[in-house]
Amino acid sequence: MQINVRPAVRDELKCVNAIRRQVNDVHVGGRPDIFCPGFTDELRDRVYEQFDSGAYEILVALADGRIAGFAVTTVVDKPRSPYNNARRFYRVDEFGVDESFRRKGVATALVAYMKTAAKEKGLDKIELDMWEFNKGALAFYEAAGFTTYRRYMEMDI
Repeated sequence: MQINVRPAVRDELKCVNAIRRQVNDVHVGGRPDIFCPGFTDELRDRVYEQFDSGAYEILVALADGRIAGFAVTTVVDKPRSPYNNARRFYRVDEFGVDESFRRKGVATALVAYMKTAAKEKGLDKIELDMWEFNKGALAFYEAAGFTTYRRYMEMDI
């Protein structure tokens, strides 16, 4: 299977949203106490707003000509503060692979593209966050070379 990654065009965002819906369903299933069921108009429209803003780049992975995965990315500039040094990095806000294309190299191709894009932008880090319940995503990200440097924790009371 041939996999190509490139920036999306606006007409492809409907297909991106079909995958975003699958990702949302995974989140609802994993943490129904946090995530709302259903794929609302607000969720649907979010990717269009990001695309139109110019602050985000929506990437698509095409497998044999079909959109099989996506990533929503941006460059983050964090100024120096009393607590932290200034940092500039490539941020992955959303990431997903269509259920029918999982474990076929789509996610790996997206990460490879993002690494190249980050280097071309003069960045030396890619950051993302993920939900702990999503063990499949965690296994992939670790295999791809991501490491945990910060953790959010909770306690039920």
